[in-house]
Amino acid sequence: MDSKTTSLRKPGGLAVQLVNAMTEQIRSGRLQAGDKLPTEAAIMQDFGVSRTVVREAISRLQASGWVDTRHGVGTFVRPKSQHPSFRISPEHMGTLREVIDLLEFRISVETEAAALAAIRRNDDNLTEMHAALLAFDAALEAGTDAVTADQQFHQAIARASQNHHFGDLMHSLGAGVIPRARMSTLLPSDPERQSYLRRVNQEHESIYNAVAAQDVEAARAAMRTHLSNSRDRLKRGDTARP
Repeated sequence: MDSKTTSLRKPGGLAVQLVNAMTEQIRSGRLQAGDKLPTEAAIMQDFGVSRTVVREAISRLQASGWVDTRHGVGTFVRPKSQHPSFRISPEHMGTLREVIDLLEFRISVETEAAALAAIRRNDDNLTEMHAALLAFDAALEAGTDAVTADQQFHQAIARASQNHHFGDLMHSLGAGVIPRARMSTLLPSDPERQSYLRRVNQEHESIYNAVAAQDVEAARAAMRTHLSNSRDRLKRGDTARP
């Protein structure tokens, strides 16, 4: 990776920018299938970012399907055949209207995924959802934006549908599935921001409880309410809390 490969400047959005820069390196072939990513220290030096930013970016690359981490060995670029085939690219998320469009799309897809999850979920699915809820709380306690845990929860719901198309789609959307990853303007530690994020996870808990109870209509309604709340806040121009 060349020194100072890109310029990362915007506070609060460095992880997203680093993801975009590293994804472009993979797409262009500068990082090829099977290549081991540079060390955290090397990435920190190349891009002028903190260790926290690097770890968040790598976590997002993993969740999006670009890389795999082998514990004790390193993080490696996945084969092209395993790269996301459907992707909301950064240039498609540059305006408020485009973020709202994505939420409308998600409402139509995830509402039915939640309904199917209520019918078909198994114990492993419930464990995964519950772990995502706990991870969200832990992220808030640590003062972060909980984007990764949020993404993990929605992916767990999709997988619980037992229809791989839902899971594949959510996996391919990657970090773009969480609007605040691109629209946030407040620091994660801001008290108002923290209060909002706790409400988000309470909405997640409502979805989880409905799925656990195998209440199809409640699961469908809880997911629709959750995503509609995000859409409506954005429509009102409340872009600091999507």
